[in-house]
This record gives sequence, structure tokens and C-alpha cells, in this order.
Amino acid sequence: MPEFRNACLQRLPEAMALLKQLVAIESPSTDKAAVDRCVDRVETMFGALGLPTRRIPVAGVGDQLIVDWPAPDPAAGRILALLHLDTVWPLGMLERMPIREEHGRLYGPGACDMKASVAVAWLAARVLIDRGAAPRHSVRLLFTSDEEIGSNASTDLIRAEASQSRLVLVMEMALPGGELKTARKGVGSYAVVAHGRSSHAGGNHERGINAIQELASHVLELQKLTDYERGTTVNVGVIRGGTRSNVVPDRAEMEVDFRVATLAEAARVDRAFRSLQAALPEARLEVTGGLNRPPMGRDATMVETFEKARRIAAEAGIDLREGSTGGGSDGNITAALGIPTLDGMGAVGDGAHALHEHIQIASLA
Repeated sequence: MPEFRNACLQRLPEAMALLKQLVAIESPSTDKAAVDRCVDRVETMFGALGLPTRRIPVAGVGDQLIVDWPAPDPAAGRILALLHLDTVWPLGMLERMPIREEHGRLYGPGACDMKASVAVAWLAARVLIDRGAAPRHSVRLLFTSDEEIGSNASTDLIRAEASQSRLVLVMEMALPGGELKTARKGVGSYAVVAHGRSSHAGGNHERGINAIQELASHVLELQKLTDYERGTTVNVGVIRGGTRSNVVPDRAEMEVDFRVATLAEAARVDRAFRSLQAALPEARLEVTGGLNRPPMGRDATMVETFEKARRIAAEAGIDLREGSTGGGSDGNITAALGIPTLDGMGAVGDGAHALHEHIQIASLA
């Protein structure tokens, strides 16, 4: 193991060059053409290593890509690595967040979430191929294109691939101290639309039914669903409504994010949203949404899987530790199937979804 680690350090400049190329290819989730350009580059990267690739066309979002590394003995089973190529950043963010190296860090949009993980996977494959060390298990890398917007187009494929695997490696960034993530909160969202009746705010104010007022009457109660002791947060994050100040608005909507540590809490939150009743006479509420990713709990399977990883890391001189996070990932999906899952296998960094997003360069190796 120490020899492999040293070989990764020697190849680090190449991995960094590839990473910078990937960060320079901006790939917001909602821009299919942009994400597909990133898919093109990744397909070329791994194809050049001699690994078979297969592209899956997707309408509406970027294509999905599979890279395979068959094992000599198919009966040994398969390891699945999950990566996503979409980012939260719109086109043009490179002007505000230019790619730069500073104090052992690489900055840039999508650097840690999660283009560095592509470089990590490439570096591992490159070093193993150099040394003629074929993995005992087949390895399948699945690159998806819509993780940042809920994985709606890729969830079925992720479930199908995970169900045929013995282990899933989720290549999301590690926690700031390098810890793997052995617990994640479940993630969901709701949209609440209030329907009222428009009227002139001066001449016929009494005839109107103010949709913003209707919505406002529920905001504070929904916020009170937050329970820090149970690990539950509810956040009314976006409110829209109205057209002009002199018009009683007939429509208003809010977008609500929620995070839960247990399915019981997800059910409690869902009951509260589904039971909302209009407060104003003749107003009407419309509620859509729910749990998108189930909680990833630190159960017996998770503990056993992490302990195996910790022992392997120790052979390479790494003191591997674990932690939890309120963010969700595709690991929530695979862990819910009962498949052994290790999350946070990517680079160490900070600032995901923030202007100071960066990775620690040495952590790639």
C-alpha cells in the first residue's frame, strides 16, 4: 500500500493538469450541452487508459457515462463508484472564481464538488495500470449528470447498478478533516402554492383574496417543524408572488427544503405539509413534493464497511476516520438498498457551493 501511495504522489502533476481541464469545462446541471462537453472529456480520459466506456444518452440533462474495468474472475463480484459531472455553478462563473493554485489548494467552480473526484479515480486507475495490478473485483465507474438537482434522471440507473454490486464507493468530497461520511440526513423539498383572487388594491381591495397573505400565514408554522434534537430542519428558502403593489395578488408560492435523520421524522414533516388548510375564506393551497433522498443511517452494515476501509487505510499509513453531514448524495440511495456504501471518497476540501470552493491538492494522492 505505501508503494501505491508513493506512485500516486509521483503522478500527481498529471492528475492536476486533468483536473484543471475539467474545472475549465463549466457544467451546470441545467445546461445539457455544457455537461455533455464535460462527459466528452471524461470519456476520452478513461478511454486513453484502455478502459471500455459506454455512453447513455439522456434527454433534458447531460448524458451518463459508464467506464468498466473487468476482473479476471467475474464471480468475484463488482465494485461500483459513483461520480457526477454537473455542478451548481452557472456558465460564466470562471470569471468570478478563476482557477488558481494558492497555499497548496486549487480553487475553482466545481473543483471539490466533484471534479477532483474524477481526477482521484483517474489517478487510482493510472497507477494500478502502470504497475500491472488488476483489481480482484470488477470495477464500474458511473458518471451521472443531475446529482445537484436531485438525481431524478439517474436514480433508477443508480439503483440498478448498485443492486448488482458488492460495494458502492461514493466519490463525493471527504469531510474537511478527511473523514468518510457514514451518516447523511435525508433530503426533500416541497412547493406550496397559494391561490387567491386578484383585484385593484385601491378600488376593490375588499374583493381580493391575497395569496401572499395566505402563504405568509403558514410560513412561521412550517419553520417550527425544525427540531434540532431530532436532526430535523425545515427551511422556507424561496417565496414568489404578486405582480404590482397596487394589485391584490392571486398567486404566491414558496419552496421549502427539509432535512431529516430518520424516516419517522420524514413522515412527521410530510403529514404537516399534507394537512395544510387555507386560512383565508375562498383561498386554496396546492402542495407538491416530498422526500427525495432517504437518510443514510450509521447501521451495522455501515459500521462493518467503514471498519474494513479503516484497516485498509491503515496499511497505507492513513488514519481514516468517520463523520456525518446534513447534505445528501447518491449514497443515500444506495445505502437505503442495504448495499455496503462508503461515502466521501473524494478529495479533501471546503467551500462546496460557495465562492471559496477549493481542494487540498495533496489529498488527491
